[in-house]
Amino acid sequence: QVQLVESGGGLVQPGGSLRLSCVASGGVFGAYAGWYRQAPGKQREVVATISFGDITNYADSVRGRFTISRDNSKNAVYLQMNSLKPEDTAVYYCNAQLRVTGGSFVSWWGQGTQVTVSS
Repeated sequence: QVQLVESGGGLVQPGGSLRLSCVASGGVFGAYAGWYRQAPGKQREVVATISFGDITNYADSVRGRFTISRDNSKNAVYLQMNSLKPEDTAVYYCNAQLRVTGGSFVSWWGQGTQVTVSS
């Protein structure tokens, strides 16, 4: 069964840090993985992506504060979030291309992890 499981969310004060993890099972990360977020009443938006060759891209709102990385040996993707702001509050989702049994590729979403930035 293909799964992406996120963890690491929680409540943090403004200026604090969190590290989100996304671990795949039932498949191996392909060329693309990304973190997205959705705040209440807003559309889901891309936060950061990492592509083949570890090419990274960031939303303007998080550039310089967030870092996306991957560890192929652990079949995991991470999002290090520093200098968090209240406007970073959202449910964070992992999305990735996975190579599954049989060699085909699928795009998969995790279930999301809540990040709340508040004093």
